[in-house]
Amino acid sequence: MNSQRLAVTSAVTAIAPAVWGSTYLITTEFLPPDRPLLASTLRALPAGLILLLITRTLPRGIWWWRAVVLGVLNIGAFFYFLFLAAYHLPGGVAALVMTVQPMIVLLLSSALLKDRVRPVHVASCLLAAAGVALLVLQPHAGLDGVGIMAGLLGALSMASGIVLTKKWGRPDGTSLLTFTGWQLTVGGLVLLPVTLAGEDLPDHLTWGNIGGFAYLSVIGALIAYVLWFRGLSQLPALAASFLSFASPLCATVLGFLFLDQTLGPLQLVGAVAVVGAVVLAQPRTGRPTHTPSRPARSTTRA
Repeated sequence: MNSQRLAVTSAVTAIAPAVWGSTYLITTEFLPPDRPLLASTLRALPAGLILLLITRTLPRGIWWWRAVVLGVLNIGAFFYFLFLAAYHLPGGVAALVMTVQPMIVLLLSSALLKDRVRPVHVASCLLAAAGVALLVLQPHAGLDGVGIMAGLLGALSMASGIVLTKKWGRPDGTSLLTFTGWQLTVGGLVLLPVTLAGEDLPDHLTWGNIGGFAYLSVIGALIAYVLWFRGLSQLPALAASFLSFASPLCATVLGFLFLDQTLGPLQLVGAVAVVGAVVLAQPRTGRPTHTPSRPARSTTRA
């Protein structure tokens, strides 16, 4: 893959975490209050079922349990721990805790994919963590043990999903839409009983609520995860992981544009540091990327 194609692939893949960064704005401005589990379930399950209805393909053989594992790690568990952390931590602290994700990907890629750990990768991890800290961490931020643990488990869940996605690829003859639908459906089904047990359903929904849920499901899940899985199939695991930093960056920009939040000099420095870390971590022409051992079209997955 030449440098121009790598740049285009990275830019298109970054659209997914940038869209995810809009979740905070949509949630606070359009969704019913205090319903994070309901939002995560309606974000995953309808999108997954729509894709299954379109593709009409279910997993076969070993891919039944692989689809379950990937759906839980990439969608179900990740969403649950993400919202649990958001309940117990200020947004900035939660985002900062999640910056350990590329570091976990770095270690797992070395162990499971035999990727070589380069000094530039370590430097990128440290630069990105510092950038996010400047970008979102506010003075007097509260710390909570449950929130910190949830954030770490969420980072571990997503990192594991990224690396296993690269390792397993996707089965022969399975489209990207099908593969994405499996995972969104599994994630939504895992979240559904937790939501019903842990939250009361709202008494009524406004058109704004319905529009917010539709945005999360169609744009924030169906389209965004197709783009994410497509990019992950073509980029090294660590490079794709770094693109997730577009999420806090986008959330900060949207807060500035629509919620009257201010951007100070340190936040601007943090934004530049995050962008620099993402660019630094991207592969260069001629650098080998991991190719899954399976003969399946593993270069196309989520």
